[in-house]
Amino acid sequence: RLIESSAPGIISRRSVYEPLQTGLMAVDAMIPIGRGQRELIIGDRQTGKTAIAIDTIINQLGKDVICVYVAIGQKASSIAQVVNSLQEKGALDYTIIVAAPADSPATLQYLAPYTGAALAEYFMYNGKHTLVIYDDLSKQAQAYREMSLLLRRPPGREAYPGDVFYLHSRLLERAAKLSDKLGGGSMTALPIVETQEGDVSAYIPTNVISITD
Repeated sequence: RLIESSAPGIISRRSVYEPLQTGLMAVDAMIPIGRGQRELIIGDRQTGKTAIAIDTIINQLGKDVICVYVAIGQKASSIAQVVNSLQEKGALDYTIIVAAPADSPATLQYLAPYTGAALAEYFMYNGKHTLVIYDDLSKQAQAYREMSLLLRRPPGREAYPGDVFYLHSRLLERAAKLSDKLGGGSMTALPIVETQEGDVSAYIPTNVISITD
């Protein structure tokens, strides 16, 4: 599949009706996630955002769900820690890890989420259920800002380029529950966004909040 693919149209989709169990009682009881939804995990540093995502992947054991974990701009040691956690629980058998660590070029950090989406789409269009974690999209936006400033594109709010909303909307709209005619597969997206001092009114957090369910 192409890294940049258009999202399924409204005719290709069906309503979200199957639950995706995260294994976290507070989430599954109060705000259950459906297969094909996009649910944002947002918070400051060291508040357990990645832990929620990893718990959700581990909970898919034996449920025939393909998981894709996309690590963007993280330390190599943090990514290794995630891999070890998944390995200990036997979750690597059904998990694909796409890593663009902090020392990789901005272009790779920009492309990593689209690569993860393309991998998940392959399984979705083959009738499988998939779960994609983007950890985290604020790092991707920073990489995109770096690229845009180097290309002398006019900066906007917080020095991000004007099309930074489209950067995330075209990625997250690819999550869907397909109609039975297309195999009935699904792609559930759990994007992670890091805030500074709990400020959810910053540019990137408000963008992603408005895109997700």
